[in-house]
Amino acid sequence: MDTVSRRRFLENSALGIAATSLAAPSLCAQDWARQAVDKSPRKREWVSVKHDGRSVESVVAHPQGSEKAPAIVVIHEIFGMSDWAEKVADEFAEAGYLAIAPDLLSGMAPKGGGTKELEASAPAAAPPGAPAGGGVGGSVGSAIQKLPPAQITADLNAVADYVKKLPGCNGKVCVVGFSWGGGQSYTFATNRKDLAASFVFYGTPPDAAAMANIQCPVYGFYGGADARVSGTVPGAQEAMKAAGKFYEPVIYEGAAHGFMRGGEQPDATEPNKKARDAAWVKLKALRPKFV
Repeated sequence: MDTVSRRRFLENSALGIAATSLAAPSLCAQDWARQAVDKSPRKREWVSVKHDGRSVESVVAHPQGSEKAPAIVVIHEIFGMSDWAEKVADEFAEAGYLAIAPDLLSGMAPKGGGTKELEASAPAAAPPGAPAGGGVGGSVGSAIQKLPPAQITADLNAVADYVKKLPGCNGKVCVVGFSWGGGQSYTFATNRKDLAASFVFYGTPPDAAAMANIQCPVYGFYGGADARVSGTVPGAQEAMKAAGKFYEPVIYEGAAHGFMRGGEQPDATEPNKKARDAAWVKLKALRPKFV
């Protein structure tokens, strides 16, 4: 199997894992995530970031306090801009980051909407128990897989530029992504030179040749029970080392794919809870590097 074919196999496998491992009944409405967001004391606002004739609807979550903060671009899973994606952006604000989470499906729905319209347009297409319209075979997942890579990069650059110019930003911008978004956060590091860091949660790496373009440290977070994705770590370590780049992966024993979401849902397993908690400890400990 050549490098390109292997990469496509790994990406498709990861998407399949995302659909099955996160398809729990408690996720269907994501009420727990919505309720947590609605109770947050932090300021949140939806903004429309415009570039090249596109409008990327994004939620900005502001940290409390008057000090300027590092910004972070939060890239959603294959489930699109879900309530959980909004919740995790708010959690980064709680941790002291100025967070912006773009709906990369903005304008992709039949009537020009994004994730929410796509969810409503084909709720029956999702796998049993998955968020409506959000499975790999559903409307949201199918739309995400069809997104042009150049458009994704342009959207991410636009929101990174936007958040970097906000008065509350200290001028440093990080990126984080989960599952499909984890792969995108790794890839974005190959496309943008001024990133302060890339946090990759259970996402597959870019091609080794592209790693030479990475200018920031990359921190990886993986589940020990997620063999198809965590199995890419040794190869990524070798390729990053050969390219002279910083890559620090952590594999949490027993944790499944999607443990950041799975570790806080009502039926969370103990390994997923431990992995999620440990990941947040590390994320918060790293923040002073970007102040």
